[in-house]
Amino acid sequence: MFCFQCQETSGGQGCSRVGVCGKTAEVADLQDLLIAELKKIALTRPVDREIGRFLVKALFATITNADFDPVSLEAKIAEARSLVGDCGDAARIDVPLGVLAEENEDVRSLKELITYGVKGVAAYAEHAAVLGFEDDDIYAFVGKALATVAGEPSVDELIALALECGSVAVKTTALLDQANTSTFGTPQGTTVDVGVGTRPGILVSGHDLLDLKELLEQSADAGVDVYTHSETLPAHGYPELKKFPHLRGNYGGAWHAQGKEFGPFNGPIVLTTNCLTPPRDEYRDRLFTTGPVAWPGVKRIGERPQGGQKDFSEVIALAKTCAPPTELETGTVATGFARDQILAVADKVVEAVKAGKIKRFVVMAGCDGRAPSRKYFTEVAQKLPQDCVILTAGCAKYRYNKLNLGDIDGIPRVLDAGQCNDSYSLAVVALKLKEVFGLADVNDLPLSFDIAWYEQKAVAVLLALLSLGFKGIRLGPTLPAFVSPGVLKVLVENFDVKPTTTADPDADVAAIVAGK
Repeated sequence: MFCFQCQETSGGQGCSRVGVCGKTAEVADLQDLLIAELKKIALTRPVDREIGRFLVKALFATITNADFDPVSLEAKIAEARSLVGDCGDAARIDVPLGVLAEENEDVRSLKELITYGVKGVAAYAEHAAVLGFEDDDIYAFVGKALATVAGEPSVDELIALALECGSVAVKTTALLDQANTSTFGTPQGTTVDVGVGTRPGILVSGHDLLDLKELLEQSADAGVDVYTHSETLPAHGYPELKKFPHLRGNYGGAWHAQGKEFGPFNGPIVLTTNCLTPPRDEYRDRLFTTGPVAWPGVKRIGERPQGGQKDFSEVIALAKTCAPPTELETGTVATGFARDQILAVADKVVEAVKAGKIKRFVVMAGCDGRAPSRKYFTEVAQKLPQDCVILTAGCAKYRYNKLNLGDIDGIPRVLDAGQCNDSYSLAVVALKLKEVFGLADVNDLPLSFDIAWYEQKAVAVLLALLSLGFKGIRLGPTLPAFVSPGVLKVLVENFDVKPTTTADPDADVAAIVAGK
């Protein structure tokens, strides 16, 4: 195997025996084979809605910490092969297998950058499709991108395609934003309890809000509480979800801590999407997967029937037999500060900026992870001056959202827009502030980016920001292993992308405050 698609790839180079994420060589090879079959589909079939929907579902399964089950992957490969078009002899389609099949380092780097960006787009497109929102142009781009990277495009063509991927990522996150707000209402600033109650609980992790809603509806009179975990925390800001009184609070932190947090929860855990880590014996028999995530031998919630709901009855029945969660912490966290909430107080924000009370906005969005170097993001948040406001989205917020950083004239210094896809909201806020301040370029705003990345949805968000013209983005805790020196040179020269200085957070804080 060889895989270097996530930030924690072995030695900062690539996983070649077993994935740091826990996937085996068998699973890694099956994922490579699935990607190759998807490219064959893109080369031989027009991407209509049916094909497009299959492509994004299959791509989602290959994202880091999603589908670890060989049986599940083999079924997707078989389905993919059944969809390859009739071109005389499909076996003759020359699609290189695996990352290292491309020998040119820079071409390989760009192809993987695009592939990972497309995986992120696919994940967001699937989230939207589950809620009934689809865009055939997004599906068409996914097919175009897969077909292009399967061929021999020039470096210039790949650079252009990477930026197009960013534009499509903007379109996709906007579609998902529309899907979420149309289905669950406009997020509201909300304080969420991180303690526990006295009733048995069900813990929901991942990103799928419809799964959570259906579980809440089915468990309303069951005498159990439902808790969010990691990227499900923003659910508390949506009116159609927060109206359920048994949506009790948020338990634990970011995805990577589930190994030590799922055990003390005592009740069943539902993983709705990535990110799943290898389950431990102490809670394996209480773990359920659904959607794109799977683990061999772990119980699974079946697909949603047409016009119906997923069946969570087994989860609810198990919860009734379990002890209440063991308390990990007490206190509250805030969420729900998406674009509408921030823009509703835009006048107040502008006034604070003009009065010198807010001197800088710092976007600290993205993913969390296990690396000790990620304490950098906590230190930056602590060291930023009191006149700086942090805009966040994604699970990176768990590095600082429980700190007491105060407020500026009632405006919290940490404004959590929601999940990683809600980085779209932060981009909309920045573009609106540019308009309010009468600036010609969004980069003239008192705005800095200090982004934590981990997996492929973060790559899509990065490409989206670049396509919108944002420059000077700090990225860490390490730069992607799949970015070659030549491609990094392009990113630095054209977009001023720079690494975080994890060994010296003070240096980055000083540069951020100075607008550098």
